[in-house]
Amino acid sequence: MSQKNNMPGKVYRTRDPEASPFYKLVEKYFDEFERVYPDRYGLRFGFWRPIIRRAIDKFLKCGDLRHGFARVRCPKCNEEFFVAFSCKQRGCCPSCDQKRALVLGHRLRNEVLADVPHRQWVFTIPKRLRVYFRFTRHLLGKLCKAAYETVYEVMQLEIGEEDFLPAMVGAIQTFGSLTNWHSHVHGIVAEGVFTPDGHFIAVPYPQLQRQRAEEIWRDKVFDLLFDEGLIDLETIGSMMVWKHSGFNIDTSVRIEAGDHDGMQRLVEYISRCPFSLARMIKLTDDDKVLYRANHANCTRYPMFGKEMDLRPGMSRNYQVFEPLDFLASVTQHIPNKGEHQIRYYGWYSNKSRGMRADKRKTINNDSIDEPLTEYQLKRRITWAALIKCVYEVDPLKCPNCGEEMRVISFFEAKTQADVIKRILKHCGLWKNKEPRPPPLRILKPPDVEQSEPQCDYSFFDDIALCDSF
Repeated sequence: MSQKNNMPGKVYRTRDPEASPFYKLVEKYFDEFERVYPDRYGLRFGFWRPIIRRAIDKFLKCGDLRHGFARVRCPKCNEEFFVAFSCKQRGCCPSCDQKRALVLGHRLRNEVLADVPHRQWVFTIPKRLRVYFRFTRHLLGKLCKAAYETVYEVMQLEIGEEDFLPAMVGAIQTFGSLTNWHSHVHGIVAEGVFTPDGHFIAVPYPQLQRQRAEEIWRDKVFDLLFDEGLIDLETIGSMMVWKHSGFNIDTSVRIEAGDHDGMQRLVEYISRCPFSLARMIKLTDDDKVLYRANHANCTRYPMFGKEMDLRPGMSRNYQVFEPLDFLASVTQHIPNKGEHQIRYYGWYSNKSRGMRADKRKTINNDSIDEPLTEYQLKRRITWAALIKCVYEVDPLKCPNCGEEMRVISFFEAKTQADVIKRILKHCGLWKNKEPRPPPLRILKPPDVEQSEPQCDYSFFDDIALCDSF
């Protein structure tokens, strides 16, 4: 039994999740972070969401053999290794987010996107308005819909027709380059529209009126927040006269038809994890986090803490976080349960694709089953396919004899904890962890009334605000 193999060339090696700096930070400080959250971070980030604790608890078990694994064996030479289960959490596990991005890329390429040119539309809003989406997270879905409605109206202005459907896959992102709150929308949009019979009409993008598109986008966002009772007409009027509105639409990234690698990279980019382990440059001796931006250019990023996150700080391409501040900044991007971050509109909507699939079945023959697509076949060996995509090595190829290895059994911690412990001890893979002491409890005077922090949105209207970054 071996978890590593010393043969030359590329071979699969299981990862060590406990070696990452983020794991060490979470394991050491998360209990304290949860304890002090209401007093230190509640007013800025909102009430404590139970999903944060559940997601982090599962993250700490991700890739840990003690919490279950699959047993893989070569039928020819009996070489074996174990594959630990993943947590499948969003927004807090870079490994699982990367797997999810790869699966999404294969799905979009093989089952959703048409073989036509596409562009990335990036919809951004002023920092003054982003705070509403932090405290009222269900509005993020409506923001994404407003982005599609903007695409629809812009396309309508260009082609002058009404009987058509644009094609868009929208991705909601809530983070900036330094994990700050930055709610915006990425859209993969076909460079044209589809008629009801499936005919594609190209729309040359040099003709698109960017200023008019940004005006439509601005009005959509204002209508959304006004209907929700979060801003009034006075606020809208004051922002309408800004020289730089902060509303922006960028369509500079173009993917040619048939450029599957380019599309895969784009999908991975718009569905990536809010933070990167590669950009956590260092944990200092006192556990401060030195985190760099995803580009070398220095930019005026918002300061961390209180209202200063709405004002630009010094020009820099890095940030130094206190350990609890870094956890607060990262965990604010964990989505709630059922909060969809990828949405499909127009020609790519689930309804449109379902109707086209039903029509094809009727035309061909209801009794004949369609062959499985490439994506559906890969789903049957998702783990092995994703490992091969990332590391360019086939984990199911035996390093000794080259035979295809097979998953022969699964062991789950819920029902087989004792069996797992005996197997791992026998193979020398069991790790004893020192139990952590319970978090300290701070007793407050009985006359102090406990209440949920209340957010006064009008507070931000009195601050000298700047343009979006």
